[in-house]
Amino acid sequence: MAGDLVRNVLNSTIGREFEKTKEKYSKNSFIAVPSSNERNYYKDGFEINFQDTFEQTNALEESLRQAGYGLGHRVAVALDNRPEQIIFRLALNKIGASCVPINPDYSVNELSFVLQHSEAELLIYLQQQKTKVDQTTQLLQHPISLWCLDDNKREFPRAKKPPKDGEVEPATESSLLYTSGTTGTPKGCMLSHQYELMSGAWYASLGGFCEIIHGQERVFNPLPLYHVNSGTVSTMAMMLTGGCQIQPDRFHPKSWWHDVNDTKASIIHYLGVVAPMLLNQPKTPFEKSHSVKFGFGAGVEPGLHEIFENRFGFPLVEIWGMTEMVRVLAANTEPRKRGTRAIGRSKPGLEAEVHDQNGNKLPPEKKGELVVRYSAKTPRLGAFSGYLKDVEATEEAWRGGWFHTGDIVYQATDGMLHFVDRLKNIIRRSGENIAAVEVEGVLQECNEVEQVAVIAVADPIREEEVMACIVLKSGNTPDLHLAKKLFNYVNERLSYFKSPGWIKFLGSLPKTGSQKIQKHLIVSGADGRESGQLTFDLRDLKRRSKE
Repeated sequence: MAGDLVRNVLNSTIGREFEKTKEKYSKNSFIAVPSSNERNYYKDGFEINFQDTFEQTNALEESLRQAGYGLGHRVAVALDNRPEQIIFRLALNKIGASCVPINPDYSVNELSFVLQHSEAELLIYLQQQKTKVDQTTQLLQHPISLWCLDDNKREFPRAKKPPKDGEVEPATESSLLYTSGTTGTPKGCMLSHQYELMSGAWYASLGGFCEIIHGQERVFNPLPLYHVNSGTVSTMAMMLTGGCQIQPDRFHPKSWWHDVNDTKASIIHYLGVVAPMLLNQPKTPFEKSHSVKFGFGAGVEPGLHEIFENRFGFPLVEIWGMTEMVRVLAANTEPRKRGTRAIGRSKPGLEAEVHDQNGNKLPPEKKGELVVRYSAKTPRLGAFSGYLKDVEATEEAWRGGWFHTGDIVYQATDGMLHFVDRLKNIIRRSGENIAAVEVEGVLQECNEVEQVAVIAVADPIREEEVMACIVLKSGNTPDLHLAKKLFNYVNERLSYFKSPGWIKFLGSLPKTGSQKIQKHLIVSGADGRESGQLTFDLRDLKRRSKE
């Protein structure tokens, strides 16, 4: 059955598969939202079944077609974690348009880059984002149509260019997701109907601890819909199996167990930050009265696995995945190797090896880069379609017939892969990938800064934090006042999570003979933060915008 589900969607489209599930599970809930007085929408909760979702999707599809949207268009959707984000996405996919999910924490500059680079025809947004949207549109070189969900008008503005001729096919672009790269600006990952369906089918077919029973599961996923975990993996799995996607606005540790119980969740998704924050909450009867069978995610510190599972009563299944390839590896069968960073084993449909820098396969226990493919015959089947407007980067990532992940792993003698570190210059903070060079570029604009190197340092709650190591120009005093000034400069120009949580002032940066900065020599100590008056902790200043 596992292989059958994946094979069945190979030559299909999202619209077709949704209609098939609707016919079988019409009265089953498809999307739910837990109640919350702290939220500005659906305070009493929300739930919609497959039949009603289908009818709403059809109505949107008809309105979009009448406004001239269709095959080949891209539409940016900035509806945060609201259920409308999923419904709009389904309607866009049915007409052959690609959904460009927007991170609500984007700065004006970041949003303008994504809209410009994607050549989006239309931006669908919320009233609370109007100021940012208005500022962004002033920067665009090409005009974009706007449609606010909260306005009373229901007609969409006319598309400025006609759609392409043809039908929606498995290879048609369904989503364009932007992911951080080491070049500073995000890359647009083109995802097809086939990619997203295979991803959902793969998850639904994993088995072991991750058994998904058709027509019965309810996945509580607090992660953002503009990322593949929630927007693709769990949404598509529930769409294909007649299950329900429970979508809170974000992770709320204090109300977590109440919400999980109240929504009758059978599966929860997590990031590394979730485990310690839940363990730090006072004990409550709700934490043992739930119906959760397993947790599904990545990044929990190995030492917390057994503590978490013993307290809350279900296994945490660690996985590996990325936007370019989200048919995930998963440590979903025994032995899971609790207390390690085990991420699963290679298997047909997701072959994985460990290579050295010359592309040679390494023996067990040797650390190297994780590379993945579908098979030797069809390596790219079910993977992302490429980086938008960057064929060179796409081909480089696929050199040698394998996708190069940029992650360092080793394979144990029993075949289990273990995550070690990231090869790329990426900082991973609470599930967000941050390109160090992007933060460096903004800090380098400051008049006070002579040189800067941005590195990752360990953080007990958010996995990693951003540290900016700065050499000042002559005449500037390295004190807390200046540290806050530099922090604010970055915070005004980039998303809040990219701002430096730590600023360290140094007299010089270590360099090679060719003047490349040796980041690994910058700081000492296990966590990279040595005490002293020239190192400043600014983590409390990092706050999500209230907008």
